[in-house]
Amino acid sequence: MSDLRIRSAAPTDLDAVLAFWKTAAEGTSISDDRAGVERLVARDPEALLLAERDGELLGTVVAGFDGWRCHLYRLAVRPDARRQGIGSALLTAAEERFVALGGRRGDAMVLDRNERAHHAWQAAGYARQPQWSRWVKHLLDD
Repeated sequence: MSDLRIRSAAPTDLDAVLAFWKTAAEGTSISDDRAGVERLVARDPEALLLAERDGELLGTVVAGFDGWRCHLYRLAVRPDARRQGIGSALLTAAEERFVALGGRRGDAMVLDRNERAHHAWQAAGYARQPQWSRWVKHLLDD
């Protein structure tokens, strides 16, 4: 694992990240477009973390901190590179970022139907909170 490099995404990485999510991420998001990811990187240049080996993109996680809470999105690992510790390395980097920013607790958005992800998040020390539900309202039409 020592050859794995975790770094923040640069604006030049965005097209590769969007293409990567189409094959490695479960589900889609309203923000999965160039403009959405550009806004993320412009607002918080260290939030989108990439895992690479020999310059090849193997994983991503968005580690967003709003000053109050730490949020994790888009933890994705290339299917043929799963179960090699890449997701764990990304989560460690995200958690270190949160601690450095003063964060106290991280939460993750995980699809209910993504059973494989449930096991990964649980193995990383995260637990589902059954007393909470996510409420959303789209602010713009698709």
